[in-house]
Amino acid sequence: MTQLPQSTERKMGLVIDLDTCVGCHACVISCKGWNTENYGAPLSDQDAYGSNPSGTFLNRVHSYEVTPDEGHAQLIHFPKSCLHCEDAPCVTVCPTGASYKRVEDGIVLVNESDCIGCGLCAWSCPYGARELDQAEGVMKKCTLCVDRIYNENLPEVDRIPSCVRTCPAGARHFGDLGDPNSDVSKLVAEREGVDLMPEMGTKPVNKYLPPRPKDQIEDQIDILAPLLAPVAEEPKGFLGWLDKTLEKL
Repeated sequence: MTQLPQSTERKMGLVIDLDTCVGCHACVISCKGWNTENYGAPLSDQDAYGSNPSGTFLNRVHSYEVTPDEGHAQLIHFPKSCLHCEDAPCVTVCPTGASYKRVEDGIVLVNESDCIGCGLCAWSCPYGARELDQAEGVMKKCTLCVDRIYNENLPEVDRIPSCVRTCPAGARHFGDLGDPNSDVSKLVAEREGVDLMPEMGTKPVNKYLPPRPKDQIEDQIDILAPLLAPVAEEPKGFLGWLDKTLEKL
């Protein structure tokens, strides 16, 4: 069995804003593409264009309709991947030592050459964040793109996980959650970020920013309403002429 480090030098992880995520799946596609072409064994698909397709993904987006006690119902898009837990059960249960947590940054990885595909790590993970690649016979999981974040051959702007770089809504953030002065730690403090299923005691590094109630968003729109008023009540110049012309048709 693999031992977890007593502490790590950093706690690199993701902060996901559930208020901003639009469920476009861009993060899913970019993750699949990058990890199929680069780190480790490719993420295979089975019967991709058949009647019963399946495949290996390191990041998935689930959508839920949530009805609060007060206010309107909301559709919440919930991205989920490995949370790189401090007390990762997937590491301690591994019989070959293939799963391990790095001391330098806290990232949980799988040494695929030592993985026998027994699936114990998947059974022990309370988040369902591990998947068996059926073509390769090894367990796959999010690596936080270790082959990107330390790659000096890439421009500095690209040295972040592929999902973060791709997200069009800016809902995904990456950084050191062990540093209280980092941008991600400040974001978690400001928005009261939460752990996923804290009752499991795994101490996930990744955090989620809760969605704000729709009523609160509507109030903000009302506040901005005066600023959104048209500058001119009636169009002038060419637009005014065009408007009058079209009215006569």
